[in-house]
Amino acid sequence: MLEIEQILRILPHRYPFLLVDKVLDLEKGKSIVAIKNVTYNESFFQGHFPEYKVMPGVLVVEAMAQAGGILLFHSVPDPQGKLVFFSKIDNMKFRKPVVPGDQLRLDVELLRLKSRFCHMKAKASVQEETVAEGDIMAFLVDLEELNE
Repeated sequence: MLEIEQILRILPHRYPFLLVDKVLDLEKGKSIVAIKNVTYNESFFQGHFPEYKVMPGVLVVEAMAQAGGILLFHSVPDPQGKLVFFSKIDNMKFRKPVVPGDQLRLDVELLRLKSRFCHMKAKASVQEETVAEGDIMAFLVDLEELNE
């Protein structure tokens, strides 16, 4: 299990864009289960939608991707020298809105990791009910390449 301080050492994201609060389970090279506690005071609720507060679907996908980033960090050699970037989102389906008070469970499975590219199957759920699911593809970049 990883707490927020450990997550902050892995992910480059910070408030208000850090969307993983805790990791419940992690199997290197295989899967991760993480949590995002959705609170009423999230900044995005001010404008999406003020009368009926709904977490934007793109942020649900981002939360799944951040969980996937933590999984990749624990699945590749020299992870401190790398960043993970989205390359593709496929077959994403949104089944139910996420609202303040929900605890978003993020299940991500690493299907393929080849060279710098990976394919992950991701699912977000609230109280065991799927709210979003789909495929996320990402690629790893050496930090040295970004600084050239």
